[in-house]
Amino acid sequence: MELSEGVRLRDLQEERTSAASLPSLSLPSLGSNGHIAVQQQGFTVFTRPQRKEKPDRSQQKCVAAFALVCCCAVLVALIFSAVDLWGDEEDSITEDNCSRDCRITLVENLPEDLPLPPGSESQSLPLSLGFHALLDRAEHSVEVVSPVWNLQPWDLAARHDAAAATQGQHLLQRLLDLKARGVKLKIASSLTNSTELKILAEHDAEVRFVNMSAITRGELKSSFWIVDRKHVYIGSADMDWRSLSKRKELGVMLANCSCLALDLHRVFSFYWQLQHRDYIPSIWSWKVIALYGKHEPLELQLNSTWASAYVSSSPDSFCPKGRSRDVDAVQHVIQSARSFVYISVTDYLPLVNRTYRGAFVVRYWSPIDEVIREAVLLRGVRVLLLISYWNKTHPLTLNFATSLKSLCIELHNCSLEVKFFERKEQRDDIQHGLNHNKYIVTDNAVYIGNHDWVGREFAINAGVGLMIQMKHSLEDRGITIVEQVRDAFQRDWGSRYAKNLKNEDGIHRHQQQQLSELKRQHG
Repeated sequence: MELSEGVRLRDLQEERTSAASLPSLSLPSLGSNGHIAVQQQGFTVFTRPQRKEKPDRSQQKCVAAFALVCCCAVLVALIFSAVDLWGDEEDSITEDNCSRDCRITLVENLPEDLPLPPGSESQSLPLSLGFHALLDRAEHSVEVVSPVWNLQPWDLAARHDAAAATQGQHLLQRLLDLKARGVKLKIASSLTNSTELKILAEHDAEVRFVNMSAITRGELKSSFWIVDRKHVYIGSADMDWRSLSKRKELGVMLANCSCLALDLHRVFSFYWQLQHRDYIPSIWSWKVIALYGKHEPLELQLNSTWASAYVSSSPDSFCPKGRSRDVDAVQHVIQSARSFVYISVTDYLPLVNRTYRGAFVVRYWSPIDEVIREAVLLRGVRVLLLISYWNKTHPLTLNFATSLKSLCIELHNCSLEVKFFERKEQRDDIQHGLNHNKYIVTDNAVYIGNHDWVGREFAINAGVGLMIQMKHSLEDRGITIVEQVRDAFQRDWGSRYAKNLKNEDGIHRHQQQQLSELKRQHG
């Protein structure tokens, strides 16, 4: 009896469990208080709907920060990778496949009425022929930077000497003809009122303006060419008819030298992206960062002779990562000299003058002057300094030249000489016969630049330079570019136009006149 009651009770519990596991549901109904009522067998279940929880504030901040970081990353990627942002275009020449086997040629302009000493025949190529040879090679692009554009005989001096201006007119016509050949001409300049640049722009040349006065309060003194990212010219010559006829100029032309051309193109790209700017960008594009410099020069062959080289620039604000400064390149060449240093510049003045808060301030600028003195006094290096003497020579130039020369008074194993290159028959044109060279050559290196050795030039003016150091070995054959430039200097040093300080009473009289005028102007 008790067992039967237990079995019956257990069966009743199992039936209820089965009924609960398979309920018969009716449609839910919404109660007045928002609960959902669900009818099951014999009873009603009320459930509260789950509300979607609001996201945590810290989570919202993380999402916003992540979105901001992504936007910044995209912006930086565009700046550093977008070609059109920097006015450049992709090219098949890269640092990995560029050419290091180059041909180098010394180019000069030697005025016909400036006779050379007997037996000093020049081994250089005439400058005008060098420019035309570069244009003959052009297939895709020609990029030019010059502080002056005056190839046509616009001024009075040119009209009086039309024959001398012919070379300039011819070169201008060759530049205009590039359009018909499908060659792009790009020009970076600081000139806003150049008639010739307007003419070239009308013939599809791209001309961009570099506002140097706003950026550094200086001038654009750079002078170089890049053709097809393969061929290069760097030197003292401007796009001026005088550079092709009446002034002494010196530079170098490199052919099939795409590694060096690629690096110089990065300097051009920097100028190119300064269009419409009055400041230096705070973020540098990788397209303007230097490929080679003083600490990592380009190893290359120049006329089958091994050498190292790099492009330098100025002022400091124009030198992105890896780019050596012009003044550092000059110091490098002087400090590496073992026996001699030959210097040829238009002006030598280790001073910086600026107007500061309405006052005219002049201070000593020592970087180059000091390394010259160190080379002479501490290392026994022979130094020859050839400075041009013309109407714009600063009166204090003679003082600094005399100071340098006095270093070797009563000292053995000390040699420093200074001469002034003067063409007295300058006529009405103050640049007729002017020695416009800007270079330094030693026993193992040469530096060719755009600046005179004046503090203001390196401090605020834009320029470039090319440093080449030879690697002598038993396999070397033939005359090197260093020896060619050395011979050109010795030719000028020995000419009748190079005058010693002690023989130039006229220089002293002119100096006194200029000093008096300088004191009158600045109190």
